[in-house]
Amino acid sequence: MLAEYAIREASELLKKNKVVSHNLDAEILLSNILGVSREFLIVNNNLSISKKVKQQYKNVIARRIKQEPIAYITGKKEFWSENFLVNRFTLIPRPETELLIYKIVSYFKNRAINILDIGTGSGCILLSIIKDLKKSKGIGIDISPNAIQIAKINSRKLNLSLRAKFRVFDINKYTVGKYDLIVSNPPYVPLKEIKNLCKDITKYEPLIALNGGIDGLDLIKKVIYKSTYLLKRKGLLAIEIGNQQYLKVSNMLKRNGFIELNREYDYKNNVRCIISTKT
Repeated sequence: MLAEYAIREASELLKKNKVVSHNLDAEILLSNILGVSREFLIVNNNLSISKKVKQQYKNVIARRIKQEPIAYITGKKEFWSENFLVNRFTLIPRPETELLIYKIVSYFKNRAINILDIGTGSGCILLSIIKDLKKSKGIGIDISPNAIQIAKINSRKLNLSLRAKFRVFDINKYTVGKYDLIVSNPPYVPLKEIKNLCKDITKYEPLIALNGGIDGLDLIKKVIYKSTYLLKRKGLLAIEIGNQQYLKVSNMLKRNGFIELNREYDYKNNVRCIISTKT
């Protein structure tokens, strides 16, 4: 069978099962099996595919029909121009988080800084920052041993394991070091809202990395409180927050002695990140 027909057939099947990005997903999944780029596959869609590849393709399309995210099926997600290994123990990196990294990298350009990433997951935030800040180093902590294993693999893949360390730690018990930058994308979805998230998220992504407690602020409070002790004077705290949380988090930061330097809006014009400094 030609790749063109296989893609068309898969796309129709996904469309029937209400997968919005049916054509894109069909192309990505076949290109991943073939080990070529999606662009290459589009240009060379007259490639003949073997029975073995056709069966593999059928299997992954069946997984996508069940709403499993593309990133978990392929085992990777592009973020900050790199492919990060992800699985069901780690959240899938979102494009909005790149806004936070862009600001941090611009602020600390050419400086050697020490970074703490709280709730590191796949390690994508810390690794992306130190990839660009070549004199810097950092540590990523997470309560999930499985997530830390993934972060360590990503650090080795990017040749950053000498500058990035990853440890299993509960934020409540972490007391090591002083940092120029503390960054965190903590769980911030209010408990009652989790059920309203799309099925791709609720069925597959780790609940522990989503659940921010009753008001969504449980972990954000802990990050801010810990940062008052772990951040160097004039250090930066960069934190990602959920929709409609800006005013509460902003007040929380003020009460804990932080001055807001910057706020970043996501593509839907919600405040997604707050960058502040310790007074």
